[in-house]
Amino acid sequence: MANSSILKPQEQLRTESGMTCIVEELLGEGGQGEVYKSDLSGKKLALKWYYPHSATPDQRQALADLISRGKPDERFLWPVDLVASTNHAEFGYIMPLRDAKFSGIVDLMKRRVQTTFHSLCTAGFNIADSYFHLHTSGFCYRDISFGNVFFHPENGDVLICDNDNVTENEAKKTSILGTPRFMAPEIVRGEAFPSTDTDLYSLSVLLFYLFMTHHPLEGKQEADMPIFDAEAQKRIYGDNPIFIFDPRNTSNRPEPGYQKNALIFWPLYPQFLRDLFTRAFTDGLRDPKNGRVRENEWRSAIIRLRDSIFYCPHCKAQNFYDVDHLKKTSGTPAPCWRCKKSVKLPFRIRAGNEIIMLNNDTKLFPHHIDPRQKWDFSHPVAEIKQHPTIANQWGLRNISKEKWVLVRPDGTIQEVEPGRNVPLTVGNKIQFGTSEGEIGY
Repeated sequence: MANSSILKPQEQLRTESGMTCIVEELLGEGGQGEVYKSDLSGKKLALKWYYPHSATPDQRQALADLISRGKPDERFLWPVDLVASTNHAEFGYIMPLRDAKFSGIVDLMKRRVQTTFHSLCTAGFNIADSYFHLHTSGFCYRDISFGNVFFHPENGDVLICDNDNVTENEAKKTSILGTPRFMAPEIVRGEAFPSTDTDLYSLSVLLFYLFMTHHPLEGKQEADMPIFDAEAQKRIYGDNPIFIFDPRNTSNRPEPGYQKNALIFWPLYPQFLRDLFTRAFTDGLRDPKNGRVRENEWRSAIIRLRDSIFYCPHCKAQNFYDVDHLKKTSGTPAPCWRCKKSVKLPFRIRAGNEIIMLNNDTKLFPHHIDPRQKWDFSHPVAEIKQHPTIANQWGLRNISKEKWVLVRPDGTIQEVEPGRNVPLTVGNKIQFGTSEGEIGY
């Protein structure tokens, strides 16, 4: 622990609920205070201790309100209890400790972690889903940025920290306006305070960083700035924001060689995702109330994106099924983005309005087969399995508790008990109970 830290190892603090919190080690520091690993009756937690300038009565009351109302979702590392000390005038709070397996999006951008498109999609969905629950609980986060969101590179799980800045929506009494580059243009211009509408802008920026590893407004305009000072930032992010892929304004395209990430990643994704980002940073820049992409739209698009993943048969890279591209090329998919070889699409299943690519590791969830359980990914109900004795024959195995009905192209019907497979044959239809899926190429 650094000698300059406020709290010392083994220092004992008292929580407002009457428990003893023992300081262990300094984990990090920021603009508002320091974060320590601590022990509360044998349980390891994180303790945030405020600097004097941040330990205000308003901040204390805000924390008390957050603790009283409780977390909107399990993915938020929410304040649990207030902490004070007879040796210090300031105060702090305890919250769950972030697992070391979670990485920041900055780590992704700097290529300190390796992940997959599947994990990125899962993380993107979890981020949008988390803020959906926060906003429907009446909260505004105020400071959505890649410094506050952590994801698991292997499975896409998400944790959101620094929740002490959360307030009720449109609370005007605030010193927290957001993080530079993530603040909505109207906040940068001094025309608005943080709200759910400005959160939606910050969420779109965060998702653009996640998928493109670049900022949506940093193109030629940023590259040409001789000095990137406060005035330059106000122009780019507030006074004259221009989306780098605006279809009607090409003046701010990314500079090749300098802003290469955006140029590399943008064409890899299907048109529907690019269209959504385009709306977020064209209509969403001009019309904060009605033009921004909402959490439900992000959830739908990102799950569709994850369902569209398929593997290149040559190099095994994850590619995306793009209906719009197929319509333009008479059904010919784009070559693999990595090895540049032509690809063959795998079997897929159309369930309702969704198309899910059937790879050797694909799983279906209640979300896919039951309209009443939208967004339920808690447990798989189907998975792709290879035939035990025929190497090139694959099927969709029923791992739910319900019986399916298979309708073959010739009209014959067969019941599919749990544990049994439906062969991957074009034209096979599966009646799941409340919906039907059809297998095709």
